[in-house]
Amino acid sequence: MSRPDFDMSVYLVTDTAQCGGPDGVVETVRRAIAGGVTMVQFRDHDLSDDEFVTLGRRIREECSGVPLIIDDRVHLVSAIGADGAHVGQSDMPVDQARAILGDDLLIGLSAQTPAQVEAALSHGRRVVDYVGVGALHGTGTKPEAGELGLAKVGDVVKASPWPVCVIGGVSAADARDVVRVGCDGLSVVSAICRSKDPESSARELVEAWHKAKE
Repeated sequence: MSRPDFDMSVYLVTDTAQCGGPDGVVETVRRAIAGGVTMVQFRDHDLSDDEFVTLGRRIREECSGVPLIIDDRVHLVSAIGADGAHVGQSDMPVDQARAILGDDLLIGLSAQTPAQVEAALSHGRRVVDYVGVGALHGTGTKPEAGELGLAKVGDVVKASPWPVCVIGGVSAADARDVVRVGCDGLSVVSAICRSKDPESSARELVEAWHKAKE
């Protein structure tokens, strides 16, 4: 078996509160995929494991042809039938996550510095599939992430043997800059989850990305 193919061009990370609750998350994901989102990460720190699995399975049903990644809760990936997990620096270590998930699922890693990329690489090239770097801009979604800015995002891209997506207050207006520093995708929360029309917001991001890549 090989790992699922993935395209991080426009990578939606869900926020249950911003979507207006569990039903809102499912609807947002459905409409965002219709608008061209290429990857989805289900993130919710408040639900119990049982509630998380129930909602995760509903989201999974919307993700035909689009990989679904589970934030942090590596132990629930198989129960949901997801395509992998995303871990942060304070979550489970990547080598441990890889041991749980086996070799056929995706693992994404949050990294803010070249040193964090190098630490992951010490476990071998196959341990991780992509890196998420941020925050590009300061955000209310994850205030503790701090604002890295474009130059530091570029430093992580240079250090990473894996594709890199950028997160943190990202909008369509950032596409040109992040393409210039070598990123492989825009990862967004508020730009879609807060939108009255997730489908057209997704489409706007997709168009901005493709235009920036030309």
